Amino acid sequence: MKILKRFIPFLALLTCYHCNALATAIEVSDSTGRKVQLKQAAERIVALSPHSVENVFSAGAGAKLVGAVSYSDYPEAARNVPRVGSYQSWSIESIIAQQPDLVLMWGSGNSLESLPALERLGITVYISELRTLQDIPRTLRAIGTLADTVEASERSAQEFEQTLASLKSTYRRQHQLKVFYQVWNSPLQTLSGEHMISDVIALCGGQNLFFDAAQLAPRVSLESVLERNPDVIVASGMDAARPEWLDEWRAYPSIEAVKNEALFFIHPDLLQRPTMRLLQGAQQLCEQLATLAQ
Repeated sequence: MKILKRFIPFLALLTCYHCNALATAIEVSDSTGRKVQLKQAAERIVALSPHSVENVFSAGAGAKLVGAVSYSDYPEAARNVPRVGSYQSWSIESIIAQQPDLVLMWGSGNSLESLPALERLGITVYISELRTLQDIPRTLRAIGTLADTVEASERSAQEFEQTLASLKSTYRRQHQLKVFYQVWNSPLQTLSGEHMISDVIALCGGQNLFFDAAQLAPRVSLESVLERNPDVIVASGMDAARPEWLDEWRAYPSIEAVKNEALFFIHPDLLQRPTMRLLQGAQQLCEQLATLAQ
């Protein structure tokens, strides 16, 4: 009896550790450093941005998606996921109706003011804010952990890292080209050094012309572009068609980009969405920059 009494505290301690392990069976850190915990793997996922939807599929958890937003069009299966609104305007009621156990929010694109409301409802939220190329495989692994699709997510993450290493090796250059990445023409808009596009430009041997801009997607003046005199201008536009306004730069024959015939276009989904496909866009950009004299 004395021996049994001696073991009771030990058994209670073991039970306590077991309970704690179950309480935090799955834990990852999101893009903001928040600890995201699930007692069991997510089975019903709502993703509030097209890139998050795409990353869920790449992580092997596409079958668990029960909610997405407009423009979630890749892969093809994403088009069939029920919509809860757009990335700028979505409904908490629509999210609740899908009974998710995990919601993926976009830090700079969604309104994080709704985060406390979702958490009060007991919904676990992972905030996705990808700013560097390394953030993509990191996010794929996190989604795989939360959805218990680790094997598939690890395959995708390693594929991304290997392709990235190959591009770095192939397109490394000593002289950096000044690249103006044009999101839109009216108003004239670009992306700053805080955006992943700067990583892609650097990967290809370039430097973002407005790396030093204070805002993530600043509006800039025509005069400031002419003054900085880019070697290359890359347009995104809205879809797969090369925007007509890209050729408006030919009215300024003194800038290097026009002299170099370096007015390039890449589909925005391949450069502005932080997904595995971004390396397809990077490959295109690297090839275009490689055509210019070293």
